[in-house]
Amino acid sequence: MISRLRLQPADVGMGLTGQRVRDRLIDDLRKGGIKDERVLNAIRTVPRHQFVDEALASRAYENNALPIGHGQTISQPYVVAKMTEALLESSPKRVLEIGTGSGYQGAVLAALGLEVFTVERIGELLRTARKRFRTLGLHLRSKHDDGRIGWPEEGPFDAIIVTAAAPALVDALTEQLAVGGTLVAPVGGASGQNLLRLRKDAEGGIEQTDLGPVIFVPLLSGMTDR
Repeated sequence: MISRLRLQPADVGMGLTGQRVRDRLIDDLRKGGIKDERVLNAIRTVPRHQFVDEALASRAYENNALPIGHGQTISQPYVVAKMTEALLESSPKRVLEIGTGSGYQGAVLAALGLEVFTVERIGELLRTARKRFRTLGLHLRSKHDDGRIGWPEEGPFDAIIVTAAAPALVDALTEQLAVGGTLVAPVGGASGQNLLRLRKDAEGGIEQTDLGPVIFVPLLSGMTDR
């Protein structure tokens, strides 16, 4: 079930942002192995063209990552779908997102009816994402902070999604994962990264699954207000 979005005509789109190109994208995702209809419906419904610069709106429903400034990108729709699908396997309710970026991944999660907490280190990106959330009537809790710290005062979380790659798993984040929860994160450096899914068992042990190679921007420490 998709939460009701407050969509304006510009969000519904037309031509290269309209329903036909969105349906083609969904077909591509299905061919790529995405099976969860909830995820596919969220990708179809959330207006990705509103999360990129207007000059790139005509490319929003291509299955590619796109620049959003500050050396960051909006993730490839297939990667968003794959990470979301992996996250939903544990039926989470409260989700922590590390790296708000454009806000698109968080919007997809919120559209799925999840309670989303999102952290972004770049102030300007977070301010823009918050405006997009408000315009769409989505209610996410957000914080301008170092994502490597997480949001410990709100933990533990049923699920954690990390949208930037660290050389190794960040202990502070796995500690904020609830028993039975799932963490999905890219891990690796410039020479190669893999998308990992972690599940925490009742004894606090971690079961790890490799979901395949990916390319993400690096997970950086600190904050900037620019």
